[in-house]
Amino acid sequence: MGIDTQRTVAEIALEKPQAAAIFEKLGIDYCCGGRKPLATVCEAAGIDVNRVADLIETPAGADLSGGESKDWTNQSLAALVSHIVQKHHAYCREEGLRLRPLLAKVVSKHGERHPELAEIQKLFACLQDELSMHMMKEEKMLFPYIVDLEEAATRHSAPPQSAFGTVQNPVRMMILEHDNAGNLEKEIRSLARNFTAPEDACTSFKVLYQGLEAFEADLHLHIHLENNLLFPRAIALEETAQSV
Repeated sequence: MGIDTQRTVAEIALEKPQAAAIFEKLGIDYCCGGRKPLATVCEAAGIDVNRVADLIETPAGADLSGGESKDWTNQSLAALVSHIVQKHHAYCREEGLRLRPLLAKVVSKHGERHPELAEIQKLFACLQDELSMHMMKEEKMLFPYIVDLEEAATRHSAPPQSAFGTVQNPVRMMILEHDNAGNLEKEIRSLARNFTAPEDACTSFKVLYQGLEAFEADLHLHIHLENNLLFPRAIALEETAQSV
């Protein structure tokens, strides 16, 4: 059965996990901007929607994706939370520690000829600082509540108490912070000319741009799993528990 191109990009990425990496390669926003129909997004970007659908549906498309392909839609929220923390939060922290000194090195050597590097350095530092606080809030407050909420539902007991009222309150804030992170990434990509290193780039310069592009791709998948899967399921679970 073919893909319904009137479904949203996020819905397709959830139903067919290999689609996320294909969207990434084609520059299609499936996380923060994933609420638009695939046909609309492709038309706006000048991309043949039938080609995109074929890539997702064919074995060649699955090979092209190369990234994470596990279907998380039927997994427990606890498993999804654990995956996000152990894979995406850990990657974000580790890569931040690697890329920030690499950025400083490249700026010191190439900053005079390429002043955009200093601006990229500032934006990435801001992004990392914001993500550090963001992930801490998720790990200390929001995620434990979601796991406890699911456990309570499994035991058919009352939902847990929280300091933030309904889960929709912190979710709303997390989504706003995701949007801000996405905007910072777009500025970095623009300054880096889609992560295309200039002709005079040394090996460190090229490695830096490869790392920044991989960081962006992981962040997109990270945000997609939260915005389009974890948060909606948590909200629905809480609403069900409160209606009993």
